[in-house]
Amino acid sequence: MTITIFHNPACGTSRNTLAMIRNSGVEPTVIEYLKTPPTKARLQALLAAMGTGPRPLLREKGTPYAELDLANEKWTDDELLDCMLAHPILINRPVVETPLGTRLCRPSELVLDLLPQAQQAAFTKEDGEAVVNDKGERV
Repeated sequence: MTITIFHNPACGTSRNTLAMIRNSGVEPTVIEYLKTPPTKARLQALLAAMGTGPRPLLREKGTPYAELDLANEKWTDDELLDCMLAHPILINRPVVETPLGTRLCRPSELVLDLLPQAQQAAFTKEDGEAVVNDKGERV
């Protein structure tokens, strides 16, 4: 079984998502997309698997989104993809790909819908929010 996470270790949501994947007993392929950005074709494939265009995957906070005027509707999907590739920080995270689907996992517990295997232990997010009980069930 292959699970891939496009991860930013500086992001709490991304760290929590990765930890929940591991809590299911799987070691995913971890792509630190700021160090190794996806190709345009790979990003297009992810968006196609998610059933969306690039706008829902654009990150605003802590990025050049405003200075590039990316809220402006003048940008085509192809141009937005080029901006995301030029500035990978614009790609929201974490994006997780599993045999059950591909999605942006914000909030992090959305990953539970994509995991083929159940959680193996209780899980609490970094902020103290309990997500899974000791029976492996969502709280």
